[in-house]
Amino acid sequence: MTTHVKKIKPTCDDSINDRSKQTLFNDLAPDITPPYRRFPNGSDCSEQALKNRWDYIRETQDREDEGKSSEGKSNKNQTSERLLCAEDLSVYAANIENCIGTIKMPVGIAGPVRVNGTYAKGDFLLPMATTEAALVASYHRGSVIIAKAGGCSAVLLSEGVTRSPGFAFKSIVALADFSHWILLNKDVLTKVAKQTSNYVRLIDLRITSEGNHLYLLCDYTTGDAAGQNMVTIATQAICEYVMANAPVKPDYWFIDANCSGDKKASTQSFNTVRGKKVSVEVIISEKLVKRFLHTTPKAMVDCWRMSALGGVMSGTLGVQAHYANSLAAMFIACGQDAACVAEAAVGVTRFELCDDGALYCSATLPNLIVGTVGGGTQLPTQKACLDLMQLPEKNSARAFAEICAAAALAGEISITGAIAAGDFTHAHKSLARDR
Repeated sequence: MTTHVKKIKPTCDDSINDRSKQTLFNDLAPDITPPYRRFPNGSDCSEQALKNRWDYIRETQDREDEGKSSEGKSNKNQTSERLLCAEDLSVYAANIENCIGTIKMPVGIAGPVRVNGTYAKGDFLLPMATTEAALVASYHRGSVIIAKAGGCSAVLLSEGVTRSPGFAFKSIVALADFSHWILLNKDVLTKVAKQTSNYVRLIDLRITSEGNHLYLLCDYTTGDAAGQNMVTIATQAICEYVMANAPVKPDYWFIDANCSGDKKASTQSFNTVRGKKVSVEVIISEKLVKRFLHTTPKAMVDCWRMSALGGVMSGTLGVQAHYANSLAAMFIACGQDAACVAEAAVGVTRFELCDDGALYCSATLPNLIVGTVGGGTQLPTQKACLDLMQLPEKNSARAFAEICAAAALAGEISITGAIAAGDFTHAHKSLARDR
């Protein structure tokens, strides 16, 4: 991760020029003064537990406020009032530690978007929690265009969640014997995993190695849950069985050796699947493009082509404009693990000109880590957002994944149309800065 001298020099000048070498050394040296008393941590969300934490915060702020203006003190004293709401915070106890309150974000509705999918069939509202003005408006426009075009076709292509324990051996000979035993005992390990949950299923084992290190990629399905914790527990059980029964024992092992692509963009998950892989497509007539996007299909294809090459030159994984916008907004609104946007927001968008002058649009997202049970999906406002989408009772997580992909496609259509029409800057200026 190199940085050009011309780029790093201004930062170094700001950090170092105004300080002597001794001052810089003192500033960066470890601070060995005794710390404040321990923060009253834990998962207790009772009224008394929250009071203890806010008492600690106020005491800390009072020390820092010595000698400051009364205005600065009063601003800090209002913090607890803004974070503490008149609600029962005990409902959050299973989802947070060291709780001090809740944060409010505005939630908007885009759509409905029409999805003709293998699991999602109908018109679906898109709850989006965001602080970025113009975002909901853009996805709403894209959703309307998709609906006017008859809806987008959506297909869930594959699914699977991976955990990747790592094992270290004295030699590659021992590694080879161990891997052979693993492959012969896949059915047994499948049964071990199944015993940990009614929903988790081990569907495949993959092995990769480096020297005397073996990485065991355990692929699971997890029902309607996103399943990150579920697969960790199942993998722990598998590893314990392996350590107790394998004829060749590793010197040491770890429950995850960072080969799964968990919460990071990787070529592996881009080329396979993490969560649910979905493709969506729609054909939009030239008339609709001109009416709603104020441009032409040809201009949008030209814009997409140049953007695709720009993505290649900058080294992006896949080619897309801004999947992260819709996914982050919907993940937060609907109780998903927001950190999974790091891997979910990769994929490929494609625009082509049809023979009749219409616009073909598609989006493929291979890493939609989503669920409709567990995690944050049962929290009050997040559950309300999922409920208003009216997902089908059966295979609701698969339907939700198809809707997320449709939302991403709506955003790709809207932003490419805005750039191609020359409206992008004006839209953000009028809907955001100058509102």
